[in-house]
This record gives sequence, structure tokens and C-alpha cells, in this order.
Amino acid sequence: MMAVSAELLRNLHRIHTQLADLRDRLDRGPRQVKIRETNVAQLTAAKEAAEENVKQCKLATDRKQLDLKSSENKVQELKVKLNTAASNKEYQALTDQIAATEMAGSVLADEILESFDKIERLESAVAEAKKNLEAGQTELTRCRDKVAAEGDVIRGDVTRLEGDLADAEKQLPGDLRPEYQRIIRSKGADGMAEMAGGVCEGCGQKCTLQMQNELLMEKPVFCKSCGRLLYAGE
Repeated sequence: MMAVSAELLRNLHRIHTQLADLRDRLDRGPRQVKIRETNVAQLTAAKEAAEENVKQCKLATDRKQLDLKSSENKVQELKVKLNTAASNKEYQALTDQIAATEMAGSVLADEILESFDKIERLESAVAEAKKNLEAGQTELTRCRDKVAAEGDVIRGDVTRLEGDLADAEKQLPGDLRPEYQRIIRSKGADGMAEMAGGVCEGCGQKCTLQMQNELLMEKPVFCKSCGRLLYAGE
């Protein structure tokens, strides 16, 4: 194969590495947005669940208040009957019924008071859930704006580097290009590595003296262990 300078290979590896980093940042942006969208969806569900808890508690309290009102009306009716009781037995039965109904009403009244306390706590939970949702929505908007702005800059850098890469690849010897393209298609930026101190920096394997000498003569050398296209360090 024709000679290829270490400087050209170093430049190609640098460009591939920078492009890989930029493309990873482009891919990472939408993932970051997606994470925050998922968070907002969860916070929305939490807010709606908290609101539903308040609604159901209020409905249950309303039913208990209706039951209490009905119980109070029943007591009044029984007291009217008590005044017209025809016998001691009937009088005692009505008295016992009034006592039982009043006891049940007292229990309902206590439960209603507890429900009011519970509603207050649940409404506080709704307020907290709304606060959390607003914070999540703000963070989502901030992330979207940041990703969009950075994406424009990154895409500009990618376009510039792709141009630099195309120019650099034109300098490769024709007989090296097929192997170079194969390894880059397979491994991307990891398809190339520096040889430093007689060692492939990609996999850490020792290179033979023949490989080291061929690099010094600017011949294309591939690592026998990992297959990377090697170049001499500066």
C-alpha cells in the first residue's frame, strides 16, 4: 500500500471522535426532553389523583351529612310519638329508639368532623401536587428550549466537521480507502487508535517491532488484536 502520514490519520481520528461526541449530544437532547415529559405526565397523574381524593372525600362527607339530617328528623318524629305513647311499654320502646338514633347521630357527627380535617389535609396535598407539576412543566420548557438552541449549534458543527472529514478522506491513498471505510463503518471513531510506546491505545495490546517499524515508514498498520487502524503518536 502507498504511504499515509500519521498526521492525516491523527486528524481523521480527531474528526471522527468529535463527530461521534456531537452526534451523541444530539441524540441525548431528545432523551433528556423525554425524561422530563415522563416526569410531567407522572406529576399530572399525581395531581389528578389528589384532586379525585378530595372529590370522593367530599362526596362521602355530603352523604354522611344527609344521613345525620335524616337521623335528626327521625329523632324529632320519635319524640312526637313519645308524647302520644299509649302505654309504658310503648313509651320505653320509643325512648330506647330515640337514644339509639341519637347515639348513631353522634357517631356520624364525629365522623363528619374527622372528614372535614381529612379534606383539609387532602386539599393541602392537591396544592403541593400543583406546585410540583408547575415546577416540572417549567423544567420541561427550559430543557426543550436548551435542547433546541444547542441542537442548532451542534448541527452546524456537525456539518462543518463532515466537510472537514470529506476533505481529509480525499487525501487517503486509494488502496487504503476500502479497508479504512470498512473499519469506520464497523466501529466508527473506535476504528482508529494511536500506537504509543509500542502499544495499541485502543485495546492495550503490545505491537510487534515490524508493526512499529512500518508505522515509522508511514505504512498502513492494523492492530492484530482489535483490528483498529493505527497511527504513530506525536
